[in-house]
Amino acid sequence: MTMNPDYQGDLAETYEAITEHGDPDRFGIAVAIDRFVRAVGHVVMLANLVLIAAIVTQVVLRYAFNLNFPKLDELQWHIYGLVTMTGVSYALTTDSHVRVDLMHMQLSRRAQRVVEILGILLLLAPFIWLMIDQGFDYFQESYRVDERSSSATGLAFRWAFKAIIPISFVLLGIAAFARLLHDIHALLTAGAVERQGVGFTRILVLIGIFALVTAGLATLVETTEEMLVIAMFMSFVGLLFTGFPVAWTLAGTGMIFCGLAYQFDMGNMAWTGLEDTFTGLDYLTLGAVVNRVYAVMSNAVLVALPMFIFMGLMLDESGVAERLMTSMTRLFGTVRGGLAITVTLIGIILAASTGIVGASVVLLGVLSLPAMMQHRYSKTLSTGVVAASGTLGILIPPSIMLVIMADQMALSVGDLFMAAAIPGMLLGAIYLLYIFSLALLSPKSAPAPDDARMPDWAAFKNIFVALVPPLILIFAVLGSIFAGICTPTEASGIGAIGATLLALAYRKLTFAKTWNVLKATFNTTAYIFAIFLGATVFSFVLRELGGDELIESMVSSTGLGPSGTVIFILGIVFLLGFVLDWIEITLIVLPLMRPIVNGLGLDIPGFGAMDEPALVWFVILVAVTLQTSFLTPPVGFSLFYLKGVCPDGIKLTDIYKGIVPFVLLQLLGLTLVFLWPALATWLPSVAY
Repeated sequence: MTMNPDYQGDLAETYEAITEHGDPDRFGIAVAIDRFVRAVGHVVMLANLVLIAAIVTQVVLRYAFNLNFPKLDELQWHIYGLVTMTGVSYALTTDSHVRVDLMHMQLSRRAQRVVEILGILLLLAPFIWLMIDQGFDYFQESYRVDERSSSATGLAFRWAFKAIIPISFVLLGIAAFARLLHDIHALLTAGAVERQGVGFTRILVLIGIFALVTAGLATLVETTEEMLVIAMFMSFVGLLFTGFPVAWTLAGTGMIFCGLAYQFDMGNMAWTGLEDTFTGLDYLTLGAVVNRVYAVMSNAVLVALPMFIFMGLMLDESGVAERLMTSMTRLFGTVRGGLAITVTLIGIILAASTGIVGASVVLLGVLSLPAMMQHRYSKTLSTGVVAASGTLGILIPPSIMLVIMADQMALSVGDLFMAAAIPGMLLGAIYLLYIFSLALLSPKSAPAPDDARMPDWAAFKNIFVALVPPLILIFAVLGSIFAGICTPTEASGIGAIGATLLALAYRKLTFAKTWNVLKATFNTTAYIFAIFLGATVFSFVLRELGGDELIESMVSSTGLGPSGTVIFILGIVFLLGFVLDWIEITLIVLPLMRPIVNGLGLDIPGFGAMDEPALVWFVILVAVTLQTSFLTPPVGFSLFYLKGVCPDGIKLTDIYKGIVPFVLLQLLGLTLVFLWPALATWLPSVAY
């Protein structure tokens, strides 16, 4: 019994092929602009190699020679800011931005282009103008005072770093202009292929339904500001279904409602019958977003994001998974459901060494699905196991979701990593128990292969040899964080260089693979950062309208008590996961919950060592809940990635049916962590 020995593809290249969507239109000027933007991106993305070198150098100097250079610290987030801000334009040219595809992919290409034209002109263009105009003023003031590092031994010329903001948005404007040229040219020269699909009717009907729901919800509040908050959030969700990228929908919605609030402030909306407002929102006030963008660019915690992404992709390219697959398949060859058990165990190991869900799902899918189909496994079990096991990477540390959550909730990344370790492993154990039980109760779903042989000593030796390298890497990354030896950022750099050395040792490190890993890292980091940009505008306007107070009062008024309130919040997060990605929920909804949770007076055991055990426990509950968002349609990204590598014969309905039991198992894991908070808080407490 073997996995897929014929798979010789490049994981990062396969991952890119699924996430990137090149425009078939070949209008000369637009193509030339695309090439220019991509060329700039290809040069800038090489800075990630410099970032790895800077982090590793910093660690070596600190622990080998007891030397510390603040310039190296600042250089790291300077590089991070440069790469992410430039990458946003690159992701636009490759159409890699996150979108809700439920209705978008049913539209004709012609209708999709009209949506994109309207979205760029009405949502993205105003945001670009704001950031260029206010960003230039922000840079100019820094240049005027010759701003430098606050540290005497830090980097000079801080104004040069701030210049990245207007320059990067000029580049984004150029990329957006190219998209407009592609769309307009294709509309004017459209063939029959561009007209295949449905028109705008369904979207217009859906927007109409959202408008009615918004009007109904508005009757539940009293002030104009509260009505604007409800209308703003519902408008954002409704516009998501047009398929326009989430990042720019967030930013554009924020811009539009800032304008509406200004008109209400000025008394120009009396014709609506609503009272005037006193929000203080206007163009200059919204310019404060530039300073918030700079804060995200210079956030030392977020520097770990591209490093963990690079580490995960390079580790997948190293061939570790193939070695583990081969050896574990031999070990569990005679067991019913052995292939599914192997996939789950590999998923757990990959999760503990990478937080890239898409890459893990793609890798597990191409390696295992053909073999499971060959050995007559149930299609639903096969797809469910791959999707759920690949998704463990978003919870089991090192997880990019936990890094962002720690930043948004002002918590220690190390604390969240430790808090998520036991719940993540618990979920993996529940998956394994389910597979064992299903194989016993329904042998046809997971039969033992006809050619299976009992494992011998050679099989145990192979599994040991295959396990040692990734375990060493896991220990080096997580162990250094848990022991307090390295910061998460330093550990991410060690992980990136460690995965590269592992690929080199396995003779899998080639220029082509390294280039593809760099591109995939660049693109993935960029579309995550783009949502940061959009969420910054959206959250700023939402708070200025009093959205945080409204949400807090609505949650507090439920009268459900502390535990009931937490369940209510988790229920809302679970439902939001059907239409929103974890990034938007983490950036917009999660920070609003901090004062609510702090005010509940939850008695969560911190074992005398943790400062905010209730908040850590709550964040882990949200993290487990958000893991279901990867498996629930229409946004479920694991389903999207899995469909891209499924063999012929597996339908989307098979995938949907396959994930149902695993979503229920995740909710079971969530229940266990809710009932026994020590599952999340014990490990962080003993680390002190």
